[in-house]
Amino acid sequence: MPHPTPYLAFDGTCREAMHFYEHALDGKLEVLMTNGESPMACHFPPEAKDRILHARLSLPGGGVLMVGDCPQRAGYQGIQGVSLTLDYDTTAAAERAFAALSKGGTVTMPLQPSFWAKTWGMLKDRFGTPWIVNGELLPV
Repeated sequence: MPHPTPYLAFDGTCREAMHFYEHALDGKLEVLMTNGESPMACHFPPEAKDRILHARLSLPGGGVLMVGDCPQRAGYQGIQGVSLTLDYDTTAAAERAFAALSKGGTVTMPLQPSFWAKTWGMLKDRFGTPWIVNGELLPV
């Protein structure tokens, strides 16, 4: 069965967001292609050449996060109606990721114990991406 892969859109902050996620999530940035570097470069206006067309971040354990900058003519509306969930094997790993992602963002639910995990919390990072972070999932 295929695993859903999140594909996030940003409004000109994709490059900064990907470097932030690479550090915060201990990932490896594999692709960071601008509109101007793409095979479709001639189709973009000059002011859009440095926007990111496609980026790919590989995460430990095989996860992937893909993103790009929204086309300027599309009218960016922000990330709505979804949260990205990270499940860590240890509470320490969850605490590290939560702290890193929350820098410059807003914690909406501090880390705390629950019936499904030894710790969990919610935040919106400085780029507007909502996250749920779990540490040591429990049998439910």
